[in-house]
Amino acid sequence: MAELPVPELPAALSRCSGRFTISTLLGMEEGGRCPYAPSEGAGCDSAHPTHLSSSTLCTRTFGYNTVDVVPAYEHYANSKGGDDGSKGRPSLADLHSILKPDSGRLHPPVSDPQCSNGLPEEAPGEPGRAPQPEPVRFGWVKGVMIRCMLNIWGVILYLRLPWITAQAGIALTWLIILMSVTVTTITGLSISAISTNGKVKSGGTYFLISRSLGPELGGSIGLIFAFANAVAVAMHTVGFAETVRDLLQEHNSLIVDPTNDIRIIGVVTVTVLLGISLAGMEWEAKAQILFFLVILVSFINYLVGTVIPATAEKQAKGFFSYRAEIFAQNFVPNWRGPEGSFFGLFSIFFPSATGILAGANISGDLKDPAVAIPKGTLMAIFWTTMSYLVLSATIGACVVRDASGSLNDSVGLGSPGCEGLACDFGWNFTACAQRQSCRYGLSNYYQSMSMVSGFGPLITAGIFGATLSSALACLVSAPKVFQCLCRDQLYPLIGFFGKGYGRNSEPIRGYMLTYVIAVGFILIAELNAIAPIISNFFLCSYALINFSCFHASITNSPGWRPSFRYYSKWAALFGAVISVVIMFLLTWWAALIAFGIVIFLLGYVLYKKPDVNWGSSMQASSYNMALNYSVGLSEVDEHIKNYRPQCLVLTGPPNFRPALVDFVGTFTKNLSLMLCGNVLIGPRQQKMPESRLTADGHTKWLTKRKIKAFYTDVVAEDLRSGVQMLIQAAGLGKMRPNILVLGYKRNWQTVSPQSLEDYVGILHDAFDFKYGVCLMRMKDGLNVSRVMQAHVNPTFEAAEHPEENGTGGRAAPGTAADPVALPSEQQASTIFQSKQGKKTIDIYWLFDDGGLTLLIPYLLGRKKRWGKCRIRVFVGGQINRMDEERKAIVSLLSKFRLGFHEVHILPDINQKPRPEHVRRFEDLIAPFRLNDGFKDEATVNEMRQGCPWKISDEEVNKNRAKSLRQVRLNEILLDYSRDAALIAITLPIGRKGRCPSSLYMAWLETLSQDLRPPVILTRGNQENVLTFYCQ
Repeated sequence: MAELPVPELPAALSRCSGRFTISTLLGMEEGGRCPYAPSEGAGCDSAHPTHLSSSTLCTRTFGYNTVDVVPAYEHYANSKGGDDGSKGRPSLADLHSILKPDSGRLHPPVSDPQCSNGLPEEAPGEPGRAPQPEPVRFGWVKGVMIRCMLNIWGVILYLRLPWITAQAGIALTWLIILMSVTVTTITGLSISAISTNGKVKSGGTYFLISRSLGPELGGSIGLIFAFANAVAVAMHTVGFAETVRDLLQEHNSLIVDPTNDIRIIGVVTVTVLLGISLAGMEWEAKAQILFFLVILVSFINYLVGTVIPATAEKQAKGFFSYRAEIFAQNFVPNWRGPEGSFFGLFSIFFPSATGILAGANISGDLKDPAVAIPKGTLMAIFWTTMSYLVLSATIGACVVRDASGSLNDSVGLGSPGCEGLACDFGWNFTACAQRQSCRYGLSNYYQSMSMVSGFGPLITAGIFGATLSSALACLVSAPKVFQCLCRDQLYPLIGFFGKGYGRNSEPIRGYMLTYVIAVGFILIAELNAIAPIISNFFLCSYALINFSCFHASITNSPGWRPSFRYYSKWAALFGAVISVVIMFLLTWWAALIAFGIVIFLLGYVLYKKPDVNWGSSMQASSYNMALNYSVGLSEVDEHIKNYRPQCLVLTGPPNFRPALVDFVGTFTKNLSLMLCGNVLIGPRQQKMPESRLTADGHTKWLTKRKIKAFYTDVVAEDLRSGVQMLIQAAGLGKMRPNILVLGYKRNWQTVSPQSLEDYVGILHDAFDFKYGVCLMRMKDGLNVSRVMQAHVNPTFEAAEHPEENGTGGRAAPGTAADPVALPSEQQASTIFQSKQGKKTIDIYWLFDDGGLTLLIPYLLGRKKRWGKCRIRVFVGGQINRMDEERKAIVSLLSKFRLGFHEVHILPDINQKPRPEHVRRFEDLIAPFRLNDGFKDEATVNEMRQGCPWKISDEEVNKNRAKSLRQVRLNEILLDYSRDAALIAITLPIGRKGRCPSSLYMAWLETLSQDLRPPVILTRGNQENVLTFYCQ
């Protein structure tokens, strides 16, 4: 490939091999010097760097000077997507913003051979230190294929497959084998797909399932899979011990008695296997190769035996070498005994097809798991399948089903009274066949392979190799899987076993735990009860692996890109379903136990909600479901019956106004949308980093407080424009806020007049955008930021009182600005977190706003903490029509089915308020009056130029009745609701352009002052939110 021409650089610069210091890059911007003209005597890698050159960027580019870097492996090694500067990729700010000489923000150099003439750099202060020894890593043959083949082969190959062939016939035996292999092959394809979808670390099956389906299913299956492997060590060891015990019995050489001999031999054997495992993976692999060679020799020995002419002793036991007649007779089934059925034999054979996860379980010890696991697993399935098919066909073609084993049963050809195929070969087994007392033949003698083979003891050695290799594989698998599970800390009290030792991080503690479990079950010496449960645990793993592959495929996540393409999501789903079906076919009660344990462990992890994020397909599925439902919701027209109060809550930093958060979170939880909005006021370049830093912290704070809400913030030049952004842009489709919730501005009399204008303007903006408004006032205020800051720094004094409007004042240092401290800070307690007992919720439904003033208290009263409160409804009326008006309101409320039965009519609402209260209101608005002397409108507008919040005398006079009504309402609230738990009242509306902001705030102040309970001033958008119709 042709290279681009590179301009010749000065010699001093060429020595750096592509490395440029930050000072060099800044040279043109700051000093005007060309970066290609370094100072005399100073090279690129000067021993005396400038104040900026201590941190360098190695830019392996193609011929020009830039901060940008070319793609490299190190830039993508962090799967969490965090900004890790040590990896060398510059941040977006480094490329987009003005490059400033801020050494604290510059990335350290990337270690790259091309940047240092190809020589590795030594660690500072450690010259000539010996390199760390490389851990032992295995390829696909030694690490996966041989290991899987050894785990698949077992005693069933030697002791049960000939008997299954006699029962089911060669045809159905092949069908049983192929059905079993179909399940394992589909699972193998699923393993291949999952293991090639990214870098696989240690943990095997648990790692694959947990990183695909998430910690809930992954953790439960990891725990039971590790336990199943530990018990499988005991099962295989007992199988070996029983074979040794039988040999001792044949020679009358029992150590103690048959049962205790199994225990003694088993414990000694598992102790030796433990020693091999502790010696390291290299020794364990050598032992596995030895077992593999023994099994191969025994298999070759058997095949050689089938072609050797049969001796008289072997013929007496039913072996006649290859005969077409024997093959034809054994081709069809001959069911015998209680287990003589297709599914009965299938359940016996299927465990011999398992074991395909042995290679994946040591994924951390493989050179390249993504290559080794698919290749080794599928090759192991292929070769073991061929061995099963060849064995059943060959032994079915040369051994008859029944034989006496007696040399006296030889007869001449065509002898009368002789029945059966053996008569054609000169043997009469009729008597024992009719009495079903034959001791030999495929149907009766489990050691048929040993009898057929050229040298019988080699078959016994093969049985030893099969059992010991399976036990050793399980002894290694269990600790490896368990170690990864312990390190993830999904369950308590198991972290002790996660520590690794040596260059391979061997789980020594896990080995010892597995050894203790295995010895415990060996001492029981009766594993028939536990064996079905263990088989179902393995099948559970197969089902979940297949489901993982299917689920990852069906979610269409862009992150699902396995390099292994030969899989099908529907085949994976079929494999998952058939694995569950086989669980119940094998042992239904064991399947129920396995499912019960998985569900219990799943429930525990769901309850604990571990703080892990592995990018599982469950997360992708949640996104798909949310997206599909959101799009589907947009296609449905809105209906009053489905109205939900979706709230945009102007909290600022949510931890500053916990009462406002708790109030809205109480009635929206599991019901509707809650979105906490924060306006960051200031220059965009200054506030954007703060927004990025604190967003996650605020979300975690909400989660810790058990508030189901979203958090969003905007950067704006002023408060009102920021809220306008939120009102217009917040939400998605039909999941958009329809109510603006904010706190009452307690300091409206002392803040700057523009701040007062902005606050009232926000209310006008909400009504303009057809929002309902809910304004909350508490006696002690809502903003707790100063209290929080006092705990951090007692000397803190804010330069400006934090605004009480819940719309995002400046964050106090060390509180909202610290994303780490946010979730862990002490949670402030509010009235909405405590039980209210038998108090009252008083609703003053003074004006018809569509029903929102009624709906919010009703939703609040459905919650447990407010459930015992009586809800009282107060409406205005005339004294001479009290009964009629009360009946009308009760009838209306009953049609709404809200359950409000206590209705009060306020006939004295239009009475004149007390003079002292009127004077207090006049004193309240006095600082804001224009005192224009009732001049004409043009003169008033000119006088009010630059101070629109001023109240003219004409406006005071025109709104006098409304002002007095607020004073009177406050008197009524104090009389009727002084001891209520909550007061909900219709929010008065000031006409835009006709009611100055100071006058409107004076109304709100007068209406809600001196009240102990929280006051909720609510105004809907004048559209119905309640209906009593069914359609």
